[in-house]
This record gives sequence, structure tokens and C-alpha cells, in this order.
Amino acid sequence: MKPCLLAAALFAAGSVFATPAFAAKAPDAPKGNQPSKDEIKLVKVTPEYWRVILDHPPFNIFGPETVPQFNAVITQLETDPKVRVVVFESDVPGFFLTHYDFVPPLTDTTGLKNGPTGLPPVPDMLIRLSKAPVVSIVKVRGRATGVGSELSLASDMRFASREKALFSQWEIGAALVPGGGPMARLPRMMGRGRALEVLLTGDDINGDLAERYGYVNRSFPDAQLDGFVDKLARRIARFDKQSIADIKKLVNENSLPPDQEIGQGWDAFIESVKRPAAQKNIKVLMDEGLQVKPDVEVRLPEYTGRLEPVP
Repeated sequence: MKPCLLAAALFAAGSVFATPAFAAKAPDAPKGNQPSKDEIKLVKVTPEYWRVILDHPPFNIFGPETVPQFNAVITQLETDPKVRVVVFESDVPGFFLTHYDFVPPLTDTTGLKNGPTGLPPVPDMLIRLSKAPVVSIVKVRGRATGVGSELSLASDMRFASREKALFSQWEIGAALVPGGGPMARLPRMMGRGRALEVLLTGDDINGDLAERYGYVNRSFPDAQLDGFVDKLARRIARFDKQSIADIKKLVNENSLPPDQEIGQGWDAFIESVKRPAAQKNIKVLMDEGLQVKPDVEVRLPEYTGRLEPVP
């Protein structure tokens, strides 16, 4: 039996709710969209410099099977005595990291325990990444949508391909509220007006505009991105770990939102996925090929823009 749409949407919330008002079938996914055993690859370039490679083709969708893998990486970053810098990047052409997986049954997520912060796994891990005594850098080429954007915002530094990076918080288009902390993080980075533009349009932000808005530190011509990030990471990896941790801690105290704000966003997301409008919109997107057809994933803002207005 295919999972119901509300259960699929509630997967992203990671909480248990009552039986949904209606059920709908998700489209069958091709073999290439089935979860791999190793979606997150940890490469230790040196003991001090690590790379985390996101590799879940064809779209780098984040699902319940990804959670323990991602948590294992965060735990190692928190506890390893030598690592100083980590770079997150993608091995899937066209996609850095996208939205949550709407296909697995709800029980695949509801069986996961809250993390050390007391929050559900996804916001928990993003908060812990921001506070880890390690410099986290994202290198974005391709689409960073939903959780991909939220991983970028939770990291310490963001660098993007000028030609190939696309950032978005797509959720408003499906009548959802983002759950991974962008309402708390974006205003602090780019100001209230620009944050609302990102969150209330659900539209794509390319590398150049992301730099202008403060979504990323810098954007580079694609051919220069790898070399710059590698040089930067190697430089930071040479420095004293305790000094890195102390600097991050003091900067965090003056820049990070309280955990409570991230939790409030998560609660708002949970409420939004219970509403009929979100159930209807996700069903339409799934019927059109969300998670199956490349065109839908590549041009997601166009597809959400075609949805009937919410009365």
C-alpha cells in the first residue's frame, strides 16, 4: 500500500498525527530514485580537513534513511579532537540538496528520537552543526532547496557557483511553512525585507543574487569555486582548534537565533502540513511528478506557481 499524502507530508515534520482526512497514492519511483546505502560520504582529506559528499541521485532528496547518516557526521564533528574544518558538497549533478522525501511511510520518521537539543532530528542536527567547534562550509552548485537551503544557512560559510547554484525556500508554494530554521536565520543574514522576499515568493535565487542579498558569502565562476574553497579550508585547517572553537562560540552568541526560535518554526511547519491546502498541493505536485520527473525538480518554482490559489 502506498503511503497517504498527509503521512508523506508529515514525514518532514517528524511527528505523529491522527489519521488523515483522505489518502492519495504517490507515483511509482524509478529504480534510480531508491535510497542508496551510503547517501553521505565522509572523506578525511587530512585529520584536520574533512569533506562531506552528498550523494543520493538523481535529486539528492533528504529522507528518513538520511537522518542517522547525517547525525553520525555531526556527532563526529562535535567529538573528534583534530578536525577543524568541514566542507559540504554534492556529487549529484544539478542538485546540492533538495527537499524532504514525501514517499516513505510516516513511521520511518516517527520512530526517530529527538536529538540532544530536545528538538526533532532535522532541526536538532542543524543547530548542532552551527554550534560545533568546527568551521562548516557549504560549496553549492546546483539546487539547494528546502533542507538544502537550511543546511546552507546553518553552516558557518556559504560559497556558490555563479552559473549553477540555485537557492530557494519553496514551501510557501505548497501552502507549507519552512521547518528547518530559515525564518530565524534569514532576517539576521539579509534583513527583514529580503528574507520575506525569499520566504514568501518561494522563487529561485541564483548565485549572483544570493551574494548581493547575503544568502552566501561569495559567488564564483563555476570553474573557480572548487579551488577557492579548497584553499580556504586548507588554510583554516592549519590554525589552532581551541582558538577556532572560542571564536565561533563568541560569534555564535552574537549572531545565532535561540534554539527556541528554530523550534517555533518547526511547530509552525507541523501545523501547516495538517491543513487541507497543503495536502491538496502536495498531492498535485506528486501527481505531476515531484521526486520522479527531473523537470519538476529542476523547475519547482514554476510548478508551484501553477497551483490553484488557496481560497
